[in-house]
Amino acid sequence: MTKILHPVLKILILCLVMLEMVVCMPGDQFKNWPVRTGPWVQPTRGEVWPKPKVQKSEEDFLALREKDFRFEIKSSEVHGECDIINEAIKRYHKRVFPPSASDTETNINQNNRRQRKRDSRRELKNDPKYKGYLEKVEIIMNNPQGCEKYPYMDMDEQYEVKVNAPDSPGTAQIIAFHVWGILRGMETFSQLVYASTQYGDALQFDGNLHSGYDTSSIEYLVNSTMVMDSPRFSHRGLLLDTSRHYIAKSVLKDNLDLMEMNKLNVFHWHMTDDPSFPYVSKKFPELSAKGAWHPTIAVYTQEDVADIIEYARMRGIRVVSEFDTPGHTQSFEPGHPGLLTECYDGDTKNGFLGPMNPTKKRVYAFVEELFEEITQVFPDKYVHLGGDEVDYKCWKSNPDISEFMNKWNLTGQYAKLESIYIKKLLDIISSFPTKNGYIVWQEVFDNGVKVKNDTIIHVWKGQWEWEMAKVTSSGLRAILSSPWYLNYINYGADWTKYYLADPMDFFGGAKQKELVLGGEACLWGEFVNSVNLIPRLWPRASAVAERLWSPASVRNTQEAKHRIQEMECRMIQRGYPAEPINGPGFCNVNWNA
Repeated sequence: MTKILHPVLKILILCLVMLEMVVCMPGDQFKNWPVRTGPWVQPTRGEVWPKPKVQKSEEDFLALREKDFRFEIKSSEVHGECDIINEAIKRYHKRVFPPSASDTETNINQNNRRQRKRDSRRELKNDPKYKGYLEKVEIIMNNPQGCEKYPYMDMDEQYEVKVNAPDSPGTAQIIAFHVWGILRGMETFSQLVYASTQYGDALQFDGNLHSGYDTSSIEYLVNSTMVMDSPRFSHRGLLLDTSRHYIAKSVLKDNLDLMEMNKLNVFHWHMTDDPSFPYVSKKFPELSAKGAWHPTIAVYTQEDVADIIEYARMRGIRVVSEFDTPGHTQSFEPGHPGLLTECYDGDTKNGFLGPMNPTKKRVYAFVEELFEEITQVFPDKYVHLGGDEVDYKCWKSNPDISEFMNKWNLTGQYAKLESIYIKKLLDIISSFPTKNGYIVWQEVFDNGVKVKNDTIIHVWKGQWEWEMAKVTSSGLRAILSSPWYLNYINYGADWTKYYLADPMDFFGGAKQKELVLGGEACLWGEFVNSVNLIPRLWPRASAVAERLWSPASVRNTQEAKHRIQEMECRMIQRGYPAEPINGPGFCNVNWNA
């Protein structure tokens, strides 16, 4: 019988055989063999991440000068003032001209500056591919209702970008029917622009200082390009856990910026869990006063939440709250005693507490008041209700619960007891005037709870292909997270496994596949705080973003590695601490500035 080799051993053997005994390590798949100087992966220039559905680029190019460039709304008479577009224009002018690029440094001797200017102008004028300056990008949204207030499920994010197109030479347009498409198009345009030094003295000859650099040797170029793009999946999310470690508001906002750059559109805010309760409830202020890490500096007031929601709204990102019950609720107890189940050793209380006690009427009165507040604070139509990892041991030990189960002929059927709680919770949420839909973790489905037809099942466990098939065959919609737990880290370039995981890779018919809404990357917070959250996530989460946005056919890691390397540098140049994604390399940033 053939022995099954450990995957790591297989990689080591393959390296030894193929590379003539040159030693390599798992995670070194992009290392240069034979070894040579320079980066393992060369970045592209002006390539878009996530990859658009349709893009055609030419070698012809236009040049941009920061002091002369602008975005201009051409359709205001159709849709009126649009705060989302106005704010985006301020953001994207800075993103088109990132201040941290060290290409802005020049090595040219100042004594030769004048001659270099003359030579650069001559070179630029004589280059047949040069088509002039691009002074403005026109924003066109010919829809009176296009400036919607809040992002939502299935919002229209389709857009076009045209740069020096045959029907509009020397100009650029971003065209969409809704504001969400305008935002995605502005991000794509900003990524099409790239820095160079070939004609720097001809283009930026004013020699002004920019972030400590001499900008006289940099130019920004954009090739003639046509893009027609829309997302593959409508739900492209990222879960952050703010209970296990408190995450600063500034970090949450930085993450929303990066989500926008990667065209993710759902911030799943896992607000509370066993370790802490950081949300300041107006109905139950003692929950955070006694359950947060600190009652004043490690909490999110309703004003803080509104600030985050507004920041996300301006970037076309939904904020979906999760207050997980009946498990993961230890932090509820200090501020609101009596909700959780008392655990027993035999006939004696042992001092430990389990999940919420589903036999108590006061539990349902509490969750009704709490979730009524939550649905008013978070404007998104959907609320994530949790429902995962309920430990039955404490329920089994509690005599009151045993008596309840005997009374209702449920002896030993603790999954049904959990179902009773979940069913009542779903009925409570459905009764609110906000008419919220709900998302639940897969255990709710696995335990046979009868749910409404518009329930979304969040798949997170192993063997997810089977689970996705079961959920969709029952007619329910699904989102996937199982292959995208980014809190697990290894040595090397691990992004490729996230990149190749596809929510559609399960056995099912076309109608089942239509029920797959997309997925979410998850970053659980046991070993993540405000210091390492951004570099732990990015650009690893970019791999998930492209999988959820780009066509299914876009899955060549050898092609993608160059674009994701540029994306890493792009995020760093824009001021965000992204970690190395492929191995040794250098982004054009002056780290000593």
